[in-house]
Amino acid sequence: MKILTACANGSGTSLMLLRTVKKTLEKMGYQVTQADHTSISEAKGIARNYDVVFTSIPFINMFDEVKKRGGEVIGIKNVISAKEVEDKVNASDIPTKFKK
Repeated sequence: MKILTACANGSGTSLMLLRTVKKTLEKMGYQVTQADHTSISEAKGIARNYDVVFTSIPFINMFDEVKKRGGEVIGIKNVISAKEVEDKVNASDIPTKFKK
């Protein structure tokens, strides 16, 4: 699965979120084939190339195009919470779209 994390500036928050998401997904048994982090402005242009976009909750509506093509957009409140990531992944369509 190809994942993208995005925050306002594309440096600190998105990098922390990327580390949390990648580690959590792999612990859950998913194969992450590509993992990148970037700013919201850049992410809007490249998100179509990813299976799942993780971002802060206020930004999820900026990725409606990803949802329209069948991708997943997951809003995260606490970027270092593996439990929140796991709960949100389990509540999404990821378990049915991607095999462990």
